[in-house]
Amino acid sequence: MRIRYHHPIPNFYKVENPVNPLTSTSDDFLNEFNELVLNKGFIGVSYSKLSDDFKKEWDIGWDNILILKYEMSEDILKMENSKEKAILEDEEFQNVGKKTFEIADFLRQNNYNADLIHPLDDRVSLRSIAMQSNDCIITRSNMCMFKEGVNLGFFMIKTSIENLPYKKENDMLWVEDFCSTCGICIDRCPENAFDENEKLLRKVCTAHKEGCSRCMLICPFFKQGYEKVKKRYDRKQAR
Repeated sequence: MRIRYHHPIPNFYKVENPVNPLTSTSDDFLNEFNELVLNKGFIGVSYSKLSDDFKKEWDIGWDNILILKYEMSEDILKMENSKEKAILEDEEFQNVGKKTFEIADFLRQNNYNADLIHPLDDRVSLRSIAMQSNDCIITRSNMCMFKEGVNLGFFMIKTSIENLPYKKENDMLWVEDFCSTCGICIDRCPENAFDENEKLLRKVCTAHKEGCSRCMLICPFFKQGYEKVKKRYDRKQAR
């Protein structure tokens, strides 16, 4: 059973999906789409092409995914843990979700199918979908991290567009090795929310009910940024 971080998001669609959706797009349209995403307050888009094995495992029939990434408010993340903090995080989540519906409507207006994959839907793992983009990695503290930051949330839209600029290889796999030798998130967790195998105990982690952000705030990737940590890691490997 998934522990709920947020309340469900209402349906904000204003446009119906096209009857005969387009399946390919142009660079010009993608540029226009990316500009819209940035204007809505997101920091970028990643793309997942789900494999046949993945679709079979999760029993789904769709495979082209737009991942809309947003930066979580640093002011909220740095608040003391409380129910009030969790409420503010949920309000941020709701506002971003509403903007995602607006972006889906834009795609529908341009004759593409576009449907929000609801973040609270247990039928498929959004983190697993994100990993299919080859544009992120799961950290030791169980966070889904993109190069733009570890303090990112994301919403996803499944679409009829098949010729999206998918990445073929993941160049972030080195993070797994870095995390294995770091362990700050485990050593300084205020709730001791990791088991003897250093796996996160979701039922113990208070991010679910009080908005704890401790592991994120002390993570080198949050404090220094991806590129600085990568340069330090590369120098160490070269010795």
